[in-house]
Amino acid sequence: MVELDPIQKRLIEEIADIHETPVGAYNFRANSKLAGRNTTANIDITSKEDGSGIDIRIKPGTKNESVHIPVVISASGIKETVYNDFYIGEDSDVVIVAGCGIDNCGKQDSQHDGIHRFFVGKNAHVKYIEKHYGSGSGDGKRILNPQTEVYMEEGSAMEMEMVQIKGVDSTIRKTTAKLAADAKLLVQERLMTHGEQKAHSIYSAELNGDGAAADVVSRAVAKDNSYQKFDACVIGNCACHGHTECDAIIMDYGNVLAVPALEANNVDAELFHEAAIGKIAGEQLDKLMTLGLTAEEAEEQIINGFLK
Repeated sequence: MVELDPIQKRLIEEIADIHETPVGAYNFRANSKLAGRNTTANIDITSKEDGSGIDIRIKPGTKNESVHIPVVISASGIKETVYNDFYIGEDSDVVIVAGCGIDNCGKQDSQHDGIHRFFVGKNAHVKYIEKHYGSGSGDGKRILNPQTEVYMEEGSAMEMEMVQIKGVDSTIRKTTAKLAADAKLLVQERLMTHGEQKAHSIYSAELNGDGAAADVVSRAVAKDNSYQKFDACVIGNCACHGHTECDAIIMDYGNVLAVPALEANNVDAELFHEAAIGKIAGEQLDKLMTLGLTAEEAEEQIINGFLK
């Protein structure tokens, strides 16, 4: 693997919790170039012919293996679009860790648009973790626009952790999913914005087979003058179960718009949505401050607990 500089190492630690070369399959990308790759007997990673991304193929029956595909940008002015396709074989059970970190200390904007497609085989299980992080003292923006498409075959299951906690100036996060019979999708989004940042999360889950179920849950904090919009739609085309939920805390002059939507096209579709937006309760702050915390420390504790 190419030796990463200290900034790139720190970014990878933030987005993928990697402190050394991981065991198993991985593909590291740094400043638009391949920085390291490893495959296993059951997981193959190949570059697309046009160089725009990678294909990850996981053999049927693969168990207890992982794939790490972090992307880091530490140079100002880089703008890239990357297409990654995942083919998860039947009866496999794997963990996929992705995400992007941008450190921008320059005047030009840096941007990464990642388009991921997942083809989840029959009775396969996938845990997918995607973290986004921004840092740097420059005037250039840190822009991340992830797009995720999920196609789930009968009896498959996918858990998605979609996390963005710090430093991203602008993001449009779009996720679509199509579920066959008895497929199960769980999405857990954790999002925090501050300063003048803007974030738009869009989720659409189409339940197409009897017994399919989708649960889309977002927890968000909007500080300072930041803005967030949460669009979530569950479409029930069969005897299925769907649920969306948005819980948000606003602070300072933050703004959150939650737009939950349900579309039932079958008499046996059971669909629910919840949304709650508000400030931190005064009694929570008072209780923690009686334990010796300052107001700022109490706020931080509450936010950390809320976003876990």
